[in-house]
Amino acid sequence: MNIYLGYIFLGLSLAAPIGPINAAQLDRGIKHGFLHSWLIGLGATIADALYMLLVYIGLSHFIQIPMVKTFLWSFGAFILIYTGIESLLTVKSFVSRDNARDESPVKSFISGFFMSLFNPLTILFWLGIYGSVLAETASSFDTEQLLLYSAAIFAGIMTWDVTMAMFSSSFRKYLNLNILIFISFLSALSLICFGLYFGYQAYRVLFGS
Repeated sequence: MNIYLGYIFLGLSLAAPIGPINAAQLDRGIKHGFLHSWLIGLGATIADALYMLLVYIGLSHFIQIPMVKTFLWSFGAFILIYTGIESLLTVKSFVSRDNARDESPVKSFISGFFMSLFNPLTILFWLGIYGSVLAETASSFDTEQLLLYSAAIFAGIMTWDVTMAMFSSSFRKYLNLNILIFISFLSALSLICFGLYFGYQAYRVLFGS
């Protein structure tokens, strides 16, 4: 049981560091409420699960091919910059809780999914962290236990997803409009900064450091 809880905590630790997904969840939660923020995180979690599966079945070497990495960095940069600019353009037309339905839930889910799917930092994270956990666990436990501990990591990530959605959506209830707009502005700006960083990394991979 203690080992299982340890893997749940590992999942929380993997999801908690501030990055594009958390910034996007904060922005959507403030603008559109809990559901949209949660769907951003859910989309990202599904992408995480795909990478967990790739590592599990041994396809991690394909992801490390330079051209594949360049594509991931480049497309990730496009998604983040596009999402950030879109957020900046709508930050002044701040929506209230009553207008949360104006944003498509499907769009929130897809945004989170592709943000994580084309995030090489996420990929390297899973290759490094989950790959090593998989190697260590596989040497000590059978397949059933291996899947159970992988599910525990996944449960930790989902727990953080719900926590972030509750946290960001609660802002709109207790903070005044100007503060909410300012936080949303910072979230959008951070997405653009992450996107520019991704673009720089694509350039480095393509043309050398």
